[in-house]
Amino acid sequence: MKAVQFTEHGDRDVLEYGDFPDPEVGPDEVLVDVKAASLNHLDIWTRRGLPGVELEMPHIPGSDMAGVVTEVGERVSRFEAGDRVALIAGVAGGGDEFSRKGDPTLAPDFHIIGEHVRGVHAEFAAIPEENLVPVPEGVPWEVAGSASLVFQTAWRMLVDRGELRPGEKALVLGASGGVGHAAVQIADYAGAEVYATASTDEKLEYAKECGADHVINYEEDDFSKEIRKLTDGRGVDMVVDHIGEATYKQSLKSLVKGGRVVTCGATTGPDPGAGLNYIFWNQLSVIGSTMATPGEADEVLDLVWDGTFEPRIRETLPMSEIDRAHELIEERQGFGKVVVIPDSEL
Repeated sequence: MKAVQFTEHGDRDVLEYGDFPDPEVGPDEVLVDVKAASLNHLDIWTRRGLPGVELEMPHIPGSDMAGVVTEVGERVSRFEAGDRVALIAGVAGGGDEFSRKGDPTLAPDFHIIGEHVRGVHAEFAAIPEENLVPVPEGVPWEVAGSASLVFQTAWRMLVDRGELRPGEKALVLGASGGVGHAAVQIADYAGAEVYATASTDEKLEYAKECGADHVINYEEDDFSKEIRKLTDGRGVDMVVDHIGEATYKQSLKSLVKGGRVVTCGATTGPDPGAGLNYIFWNQLSVIGSTMATPGEADEVLDLVWDGTFEPRIRETLPMSEIDRAHELIEERQGFGKVVVIPDSEL
């Protein structure tokens, strides 16, 4: 088969799309003919190299995809050949306590397909059946292959970990990215008054289309000061911050007393300083969140499949143009998800 791969960490020039051995299907695995996959910022960090993460080389990146089942292992019971499926990338471990009914993100050896083990930017992928969900007929492959990671992540952040309530004010940072544009839609669906930041007026218009009530160009304005103006000095109840060092202190300053920051990542760096003076004096909460439970993923993906939520596609490319796909993410070009399709499917 053909697959995106790299044999060493580095810049985009380490990526290639070439021959790779066909995957072998284990007894609990499903072989998927990949129809569409997509990128996340996670793919950039994996390619560059994550501290403490040792990869088997060559590594295939990718934590989002959808396709058709072509073969199932002998112990597989949930799927059969011909089924349409999408990937849920979080893998549990540690025994029955962390089964599909539990919370795999709390498992002792929780890991992510595409980050810690080989991923799915390839013509075929062998995936544990517990990491697949059915995709209804009529859902476009681009939608099915780009929704899972960002919508489950944003849903857990806002609904389950952050407990966003109707009438609250929520600020979503980086609203043009995958998690950001999903979070705007979910906050609007939850009945919040939604504030969003992005770097260009064009991106801000897209954020409004996704449900933002107020938008701020962070290249032109200090968003924490703008939030105070827009809320008559009050602040917001929740900040969705997946950016990290560059925004963390402004996020704390944007909150009402008793407010909360919810974070699932740190694309500009993980060590912004604790800001303890803001936290204890204003009685703030900083809440971490990673991926989702299977139940949470099922809940939000049902809302994607029925059209309530929509993954916006900034560009669709053949997998052979994977360097351009990474460039779009790294350079923050466009709004929404970048989709890659095996060249054999074009």
